[in-house]
Amino acid sequence: MSGAQLLLVLLGCLVATKPLQATDLPLRAIGKILDTSDLLRSVEEAKQLVEDAYKRTQQRLNEKLQREKVNPTDLLVSFKQPVGRTKEAVKAADTMHVTWALLKQKLQPAIPGDFNITDVLSPGQMQTIYKASGCAKQEQSPLQCDFNSPFRTITGECNNRRIPTLGANNRPYARRLLQEYEDGISLPRGWTENKTYYGFPLPLVREVSNQIVAFNDKRLTDDPFRSVMFMQYGQFIDHDLDFGPSTTATLTFIKGADCENTCAKAPPCFPIKIPPNDPVKDPKGCMAFTRAAPACNGGYAIRNQINALTAFLDASMVYASEVDWARQLRNTSSNQGLLAVNLNYTDKGLAYLPFGNPPGFPELCNKTNTTAKIPCFFAGDNRVNEMPGLTALQTLFMRFHNRMASQLKLLNPHMDSDTIYNIARKINGAVIQKITYSEYLPALLGDAFPRFVGRSTGYNDSVDPRIASSFTNAFRFGHASVRPVVFRLDSRYQLQSETPLEKEFFASWRIIQQGGIDPLIRGLLGKPAKLVRPDQLVVDALRDKLFEQIRNGSGLDLPSLNMQRGRDHGLPGYNAWRQLCGLSQPQNENELAAVIQNRDVAKKFMSLYKTPNNIDLWVGGVAEPLVRNGRVGPTFACIIGDQFRRTRTGDRFYYENPGVFTPSQLQALNRVSLAHIICENTNIREVPRNVFRANSYPGDFVRCSTVPRLSLFAWKCTCDSADGSC
Repeated sequence: MSGAQLLLVLLGCLVATKPLQATDLPLRAIGKILDTSDLLRSVEEAKQLVEDAYKRTQQRLNEKLQREKVNPTDLLVSFKQPVGRTKEAVKAADTMHVTWALLKQKLQPAIPGDFNITDVLSPGQMQTIYKASGCAKQEQSPLQCDFNSPFRTITGECNNRRIPTLGANNRPYARRLLQEYEDGISLPRGWTENKTYYGFPLPLVREVSNQIVAFNDKRLTDDPFRSVMFMQYGQFIDHDLDFGPSTTATLTFIKGADCENTCAKAPPCFPIKIPPNDPVKDPKGCMAFTRAAPACNGGYAIRNQINALTAFLDASMVYASEVDWARQLRNTSSNQGLLAVNLNYTDKGLAYLPFGNPPGFPELCNKTNTTAKIPCFFAGDNRVNEMPGLTALQTLFMRFHNRMASQLKLLNPHMDSDTIYNIARKINGAVIQKITYSEYLPALLGDAFPRFVGRSTGYNDSVDPRIASSFTNAFRFGHASVRPVVFRLDSRYQLQSETPLEKEFFASWRIIQQGGIDPLIRGLLGKPAKLVRPDQLVVDALRDKLFEQIRNGSGLDLPSLNMQRGRDHGLPGYNAWRQLCGLSQPQNENELAAVIQNRDVAKKFMSLYKTPNNIDLWVGGVAEPLVRNGRVGPTFACIIGDQFRRTRTGDRFYYENPGVFTPSQLQALNRVSLAHIICENTNIREVPRNVFRANSYPGDFVRCSTVPRLSLFAWKCTCDSADGSC
């Protein structure tokens, strides 16, 4: 008889005679009866359940993607899939979590009431499961670090000499506040209907979206001081810093139910319930939602999520965060260190991104126009085709790499392909850092920039650069500055066309057939962003029509996804973040109205949440009045500013750090602007003086010939070269 069988017999006898009390047999004593073989059998059972769920999910997804019209949920699931080493890390974490669920399920009949598996298992037993699930292997660094190399690794490993995995890809998010889960371990707040928090149940996120986020976007207010490029660049760098994939399975691990077809909550399904009288009529009464993929997290029971990307601002959206993926993006037929380009089409002689997908990633873009048969573009991040402006920026920085690589080869004919590639990659990452810290963040944080970010104080290896889970939610503030249409402008910045945003998602064919990236970039430069206001939050193209063009009917609700994701991540409520940031914590309608400076919106918040403590971080943050000269409120300025300071200070390769570049190279880099990148890598000949400001043509524009250029002569090989190439 195994330890588990003996345990159930003993407990069965006890329960038969009288209710089990903690004094009769403590839960940890119960755990001691479980021997290693019991644990390993549960791990093997969990591995099989996870493997079966993965296979059946993939089979169903493949079948669905064969249809002419694809459900928006299936599209979201498809491009949120983990690939490569990320998939293996997620699989190990899923196995660990399912093992715990199986053990709890087996013990539940003999233990009255609810309990957490950590109440039963000892730290040693938890470590046994951690190792047997494959988690220990996934969290070990596979690299032998060369700390003398002047170049970053693709994976972000070896940046920190003391902790080589710090900031690397496929690691857990950082936590600025402890997770708040319903059971203290894993279940999101709102999992159990009518469960109260601070005395009140949480409202449905879709109801919050309907009552607070929705507005008539025909009355949209233009931002008088920010361009659409400001919004678009924010998304571009966000895709350099974090990607939280969904778990690979969309079927419940233990019962096998399909998350798309059920409104029942069972891991990994966490459906978004549709409230009564909702304008969207969904026959099953909910919107499918799959939980974010877990991280192994050192074997700790409290759930954390995995960041598939490096934590550093290192141009990983151009080059990838996985070694095999990065290799696939390179032009292997050239000795010039080039990135691969499109072999089917050119943009008036300039290169497009190549067509393709990461290994195992489905083709989605040809679903948006089945007659054009134009596939997805391929870059270092699999979200490159989400929006045309994002594709345009990805294309710009691919072209920039190839321009630099070609010039470096002319300057240094003896250099081999790998050295040229790595130097160009290093410069590209530095340029993105320079633009972000000198142009974008001051425009985002305004007068709060000196306090939260300021000038670089140099590298500090004790600073944790990992992306915080709260940042992934707060940086979605940009959804509130997205316009409902995509503008294409001609060479005189006059309107060429405008297309509803919902018709542009994953529509790579439009870029090929509607003039390339130049009209799109002019639209980003020449049109104002949407102004963020508490009574004008998110346009319907994102709130009701996300990905709807893939089929007839309604799309997804991005604000609801944002709030549900915050609960999924265990993020505490709004006031907890205000307290962390040293801000007041409103306790009633009057105090909340004073904070957000809008009585009507405060009244709606209190009607839904009853207490400001329960307000979801994302919606509370975007409703705040903007900091002076900035485009986020005080809470998000604190969370976002703190992250970018950590990202810079904890990065050994940050471009301004001594020894990363020579003084002459640093001087050349500090002349670069996003305007220069546009001028050098498009056929656009006039750009604004400040690309992130709302601009009026022709008064705010200058000829490209007047924009300072990046000279690579500082990279001509000399014995004091900072790249180690000589």
